Amino acid sequence: MTKSQTKIQTREAETVVKHAPQMKIAATYMRGGTSKGVFFKVDDLPKKAQVPGEYRDALLLRVIGSPDPYAKHTDGMGGATSSTSKTVLLSRSQKADHDVDYLFGQVSIDKPVIDWSGNCGNLTAAVGSFAISNGLVDTQKLPSDGIASVRIWQANIQKTIIAKVPMCDGEVQETGDFELDGVTFPAAEVKVEFVDPADADGAMFPTGNLIDTLEVPNIGSFNATMINAGIPTIFLNAEELGYSGCELQDDINADQEALTKFETIRAYGAVKMGLINDIGEALARQHTPKVAFVGKAQSYISSSGKEISAKDIDLNVRALSMGKLHHAMMGTAAVAIGTAAAIPGTLVSNAANSSSNPNKEDASITFGHPSGSLKVGAKASQNGDTTSDWQVNTVSMSRSARVLMEGFVRVNFSA
Repeated sequence: MTKSQTKIQTREAETVVKHAPQMKIAATYMRGGTSKGVFFKVDDLPKKAQVPGEYRDALLLRVIGSPDPYAKHTDGMGGATSSTSKTVLLSRSQKADHDVDYLFGQVSIDKPVIDWSGNCGNLTAAVGSFAISNGLVDTQKLPSDGIASVRIWQANIQKTIIAKVPMCDGEVQETGDFELDGVTFPAAEVKVEFVDPADADGAMFPTGNLIDTLEVPNIGSFNATMINAGIPTIFLNAEELGYSGCELQDDINADQEALTKFETIRAYGAVKMGLINDIGEALARQHTPKVAFVGKAQSYISSSGKEISAKDIDLNVRALSMGKLHHAMMGTAAVAIGTAAAIPGTLVSNAANSSSNPNKEDASITFGHPSGSLKVGAKASQNGDTTSDWQVNTVSMSRSARVLMEGFVRVNFSA
C-alpha cells in the first residue's frame, strides 16, 4: 500500500461531526413594485415564530442572510439593498371587513435588526396577489375574470389598503403591458389605494406646522416639512442641501460625508417628530422616518438612460431608505409625497407649484425619481383653519407584482 493510499483511507475514516439539519419552510419570493421580498403565511412558520419576538426576528434575519459584514447577502435570500432586504407575514384577517392581515419587516443588511415600525408600499402590490393565490381570500369574493378588490389590514401602521388585482380564468394575472419605471420588464397593472393613510395615533403634521426649522448641530438649519402619511417622512429643499433634485444613486451613495449628514438629519428629525426620545435611538429605528429632498421640475437622464422631461413632471424628489438613496421611490414615501403635494404650504406643494405644471384638478401629481417618474393621486381636505384640521382621505398609485419563485426556503438556524 502506498503512502498516498494510506492518507486517503485515513481521511475516509474520520468522523463527521453531526449538526442539526436546515429548516424547511414554505415561502414565496415576490416582486412588488420596485421591491422584492420573502413572503410567508404565518401558519407555515415554526410555532415559536408565529408570534412576535426574538425567535421570529432571529429566524427571519437568517432567511435574509443578515447581519452580513460583507453587505452582499451571499448566504441568504436578501439582495443587499433596502429594496430587497424585506420579509412579509400574511394571514387571514382578524379585522372586520378585511381579507388579509399584512405585517412587514424591513431587515437591516449589516446589523441584527428587523424594523417593524412601518409599511412597504411597493410590496403591498404583491400582498393581494399572494393572498388570493394562497387561499387567504374567500373564493366567493373573487371574479373569474375581472378585478378583485382585496382589503388589506396593514398591521404595522393599523391602516386599510385596497389592492385591485386583475384576474383571468380564476387565477391572478401577472403578465401584462404595464410599465413601471425602476422595473425592467412589463407586467399586469395593480392599482393600490391607501385609505386614510395619516398616522392613526397622532397628527399628520406632528409638530403642528407645515414647515419647521430643523436645527441639526454641527450641520446647519433646514426648512423641513415633517409629515406622517404613508410613512413618517422629513422633506427638505434640495437647494438648501446643495443639490438640484436630479441626483442619481451614485451622486449620494458614493459620498460618505453626505450619507452621514442625511442620517444625522434623520435622527434629529425623528426626535422632533416625537418618534424617538434621543438621537441614539435612531440606530434601532432605521426604517422610519424617511428623509427626502425636493426640487422644482427639471429635465434629467434617469439611471436607465431614459430622458425625463421637465414638462412631464411636477417636481423632482429623491429619498433615502436605510441610509442610502433609493434607486426609485418607496411606495409609502410616494404616499407622503402625494399627501404633502395636495396640501398648500408644504415644501412639496411649493416645489410642485413653482414648476410649469401646477397641481392638476384631479389632485394627482407626477414626480421624477432616479429611475424615472411616478404618478400619485391624493384627496385631501381641511375641515377647519388650522394645520391639524387637514386630513387625507385616499392616496392611490399603480404598481405591478409577480411571483419570482415559490416552494420552500431552507434555513440554517437553531435557537
